[in-house]
Amino acid sequence: AVAVAVAAAVEPAPEAATPAVNSEPAPAANNFVWPGPTRLSYVLTGNYRGEIHGKAQVEWQRVGSRYQVHLDVLVGLPVAPLITRRMSSEGSIAPEGLVPERFEEDTKIMFRDRRRLSVRFEPDTVVLANGQRQARPIGVQDSASQFVQLSYLFSINPALLKVGGTVQVPLALARKIDTWTYDVVAEEVLPTPFGQVASYHLKPRRVGQNTNDLTAEMWIAPSLQYLPARIRIRQDADTFIDMLIERKPQLAAAN
Repeated sequence: AVAVAVAAAVEPAPEAATPAVNSEPAPAANNFVWPGPTRLSYVLTGNYRGEIHGKAQVEWQRVGSRYQVHLDVLVGLPVAPLITRRMSSEGSIAPEGLVPERFEEDTKIMFRDRRRLSVRFEPDTVVLANGQRQARPIGVQDSASQFVQLSYLFSINPALLKVGGTVQVPLALARKIDTWTYDVVAEEVLPTPFGQVASYHLKPRRVGQNTNDLTAEMWIAPSLQYLPARIRIRQDADTFIDMLIERKPQLAAAN
């Protein structure tokens, strides 16, 4: 289902706490400066037993060396949505990038009970939504933080986006931890409401991938701080959502 599809590639939180204020500047690498509050807005289309439409939004917040990432998805009309989902990641910023501490997901489907899931990241362990504990891989991300982490990696090393290249991300989902390998398959120009946007098309190739697993493609735009200008989450040929950026990132000054 689309509700499931939206979940697996980027997961969320109902009532995320405000990041603790830290007077120290956020760590940086290669002169990279972590941005202040940033919001990306997307138009959502797709198919689930017919055409679907909606909105999606990715929001980044930083206070000192603490961060939050929120992904909000709405399918249907705002006054009576079929599906709403909020996925949130919270943690700290280190020289190697984002270090998640908590991931939460809050999903509401029309005529069904609300569902909440959470994943906790301890120093050496990841506690999955079902309570199972697994060893914490180095550099592990969650479904919400991975987009900002990839933006960071591409910003400090643009050569990673060479067509034919790959980048790997250990990813903690609600019930398991997988290594996602993203192949850079092509350079593509995306038509957006604010003009043509050059991008690099990334396709995932997960190690040990099940044929029923969801896939998430993304189009990374160097002109938009290496953030995704388009994200496509696919369950099968007939069940998918496609999010295309509808305006330039809304930015605030970095702290």
